[in-house]
Amino acid sequence: MDADYLPFHPNPAKPSFVAPPGAVDAHCHVFGPAVTFPYAAERKYTPCDAPKSKLVELRDHLGFSRNVIVQASCHGRNNAALLDALVSSNGLARGVAVIDPDISDIELEKMDAAGVRAVRFNFVKRLVDSTPKEIFLRIADRIAKLGWHIVVYFEAPDLEELVPFLKKLPAIVVVDHMGRPDVLNNPSHPDFQRFVKLMEDNQNFWTKVSCPERLTTQGPPYDDVIPFSRILVEMFPDRVLWGTDWPHPNMKSHVPDEGMLVDIIPKIAKTTELQHKLLVANPMRLYWPEEIAASSKGLLP
Repeated sequence: MDADYLPFHPNPAKPSFVAPPGAVDAHCHVFGPAVTFPYAAERKYTPCDAPKSKLVELRDHLGFSRNVIVQASCHGRNNAALLDALVSSNGLARGVAVIDPDISDIELEKMDAAGVRAVRFNFVKRLVDSTPKEIFLRIADRIAKLGWHIVVYFEAPDLEELVPFLKKLPAIVVVDHMGRPDVLNNPSHPDFQRFVKLMEDNQNFWTKVSCPERLTTQGPPYDDVIPFSRILVEMFPDRVLWGTDWPHPNMKSHVPDEGMLVDIIPKIAKTTELQHKLLVANPMRLYWPEEIAASSKGLLP
């Protein structure tokens, strides 16, 4: 582990907010354990181990039912830890992978069977080396055939340059962490409004209203981030997701308490209807559509 890396909270609070039945933590990670799943040689940071068993403990402690596990850059394109967590979840987890452009169709089918439902394209320069957009477009065309979607991670200053590329993507596009707005600016600032317009003009774009601990300049309880999240939840109630980002990779400022993060939910989704969409209906529709279809046909208890 890097000397300045902060491990995850050892004893998060029990949240006061009670999540609706079936709630999904739609953005979290597993790291290692390194002895079994080594970190990538090209990684930009070395985290603490955060294995699947700890993730399940946190899920149950917070009162959630399911997880969407996102491949983080410290594991590179080796998705072994992710796939292991998915297979052992008994269908209660889905995955977002990072893949090699030359991956075989057979490997993609194996990942699909394990529960992968998306790929992640990372444009944050401090975390990954640059990948030509042509390669991402090739990957997008391949995974679209499987019914997967695309998760993109970028920072607000890069959005204007990325918009033409993003509009070419042939599937649902989920933007991590609201496109990382600068919360020192008012939500009316052109940078955030550019993101809002992207969501307004493109019905295939979704976003995660997650990671106030990364975006804040004030620290807990992250009141400076809430107005941005609330705007997106209220404007796009059917295209928003929420997640803990556990174990908060590469945090430098403080150790987030996941119980506190859960207690922000009723501040950004102020009605039970919005909360249900954010935590249950939207992630189920995106990651477990087969269960939605079976339920509608009366095939599930």
